[in-house]
Amino acid sequence: MAMGKTPFFEDVEIGSSIPDLPKGPLTTAHLMRWSAAMENWHKIHYDKPFAMEHDKLPGLLINGSLKQQYIIQILKDWAGPGGWVWKASFQFRAMNLVGEEIRVWGKVKDKRRAPDFGLIDLELGIVNEEGKESTPGAGVVALPYRGGKPVPYPFVPPVL
Repeated sequence: MAMGKTPFFEDVEIGSSIPDLPKGPLTTAHLMRWSAAMENWHKIHYDKPFAMEHDKLPGLLINGSLKQQYIIQILKDWAGPGGWVWKASFQFRAMNLVGEEIRVWGKVKDKRRAPDFGLIDLELGIVNEEGKESTPGAGVVALPYRGGKPVPYPFVPPVL
């Protein structure tokens, strides 16, 4: 599916993968810019001696909020302009460090019909180039039916 195009509910197959979202290699500049935007000045994201010597970390950590943003980005990109990201959840289970290349992935777990649009349940995660999963999660995206009405804006969750 082309980027920016909304899939129809009927065209999504359980078990199919959505396009990966590759990021990196992430640098201290990425982390510094994100820290500035979020006003998160914890030294574990930009001061390597502090992170390693004071906090005994293996290096500079990629911000959890940056990984959270990547989870939302993959859902938004896949849903396209006519879909809606309804829910996202994730857990930070492992650290990602400066210099890593990470990949956000998603796989369709289930489909549910609501009265005016369909709901797609996805399994999600972030893995590094070594295949280490750091951020498992899940999401729900609302997609229009083929020939149906657009997903409403503002989004009103369905009564199931």
